[in-house]
Amino acid sequence: MALPPVTLVLGGARSGKSRYAEFLIESQPGAWIYLATAEPRDAEMACRIQQHRQRRGARWCTREVPIELVTALAETAGAGRTVLVDCLTLWLANLMEAGRDIEREAGALIAALDGLAGPVVLVANEVGLGIVPDNALSRAFRDHAGQLNQSVAERAQSVVFMTAGLPVAVKSAARAALA
Repeated sequence: MALPPVTLVLGGARSGKSRYAEFLIESQPGAWIYLATAEPRDAEMACRIQQHRQRRGARWCTREVPIELVTALAETAGAGRTVLVDCLTLWLANLMEAGRDIEREAGALIAALDGLAGPVVLVANEVGLGIVPDNALSRAFRDHAGQLNQSVAERAQSVVFMTAGLPVAVKSAARAALA
């Protein structure tokens, strides 16, 4: 089964997003590229990153791109290569921490998605299902994440929501043609 040009896999923490996205990529021939946005800032995150690496194995080519995701996508997406971005939510947090212009960076990502030469699967957390955060920074993060997810979902031909390890198709190429 060939992947559409852009697939978005959303869900909550520990919902199975990354594992499902890896499954989609591993169903494709050619090179598998993993663009990792996480940074090992503490022991717990370093352990999570290591677990992801071990699960993927040696066939994957991993690039660490905590900030320059758009450049990395342009450099890696191509014929015979399938790219996994894990995850947009951590990328957004990195951008906010670095004081980057979120609207400009998100706009550049959305624009880049239309011109990629190979399929890409993007992973993101759905952060808007809980309570309203009690501080301005957390509310801004939630709002930026929600807008980014909406923009990517609009461009994507396939959107999958993960819950309890189960994929729920939200948007497919066939459904998009009917809308």
